[in-house]
Amino acid sequence: MTTQPDAPDDDTLRKILRQIRVVGVVGVSSNPVRPSYFVARYLGLKGMRVIGVNPGLAGQRLFGEVAVGEVSELPPEVDMLDVFRRSEHVAPIVREALDNLPGLKTVWLQIGVVSEEAREMCAERGVNFIQNRCPKIEYQRLFGELRMGGFNTGVISSKL
Repeated sequence: MTTQPDAPDDDTLRKILRQIRVVGVVGVSSNPVRPSYFVARYLGLKGMRVIGVNPGLAGQRLFGEVAVGEVSELPPEVDMLDVFRRSEHVAPIVREALDNLPGLKTVWLQIGVVSEEAREMCAERGVNFIQNRCPKIEYQRLFGELRMGGFNTGVISSKL
């Protein structure tokens, strides 16, 4: 059996990251030291509209948007779902997203989060699927923003 890669090639990842407009972040936190907070904030700083999904934060304003309690409450224009939940909780979340978000183009599972069932569901619907990766890290790696941290991104840039 051939193992599927966790993410597409770098050119495809760049294309996906350039096209994202509205992100639903499942499991977002309002605590600025939590990874879900600073990833969501970063995506917002890159010009994406970020809507948090967390029942404990529903109705509160976060990143300029009102957080919702369930994936089904996200607006239909959400084109990427970024999931900060344990792997065993992913399949029902992805099913809910695929059933309720007609604009969904990408499902992204954070580092340490994997689901072959979710991958299969996305493949059936023609939705991009990325797991065990972080969009913030990938964005920085692919667009030359990690070099100040000592990483060789392979991207040449005159920006400091």
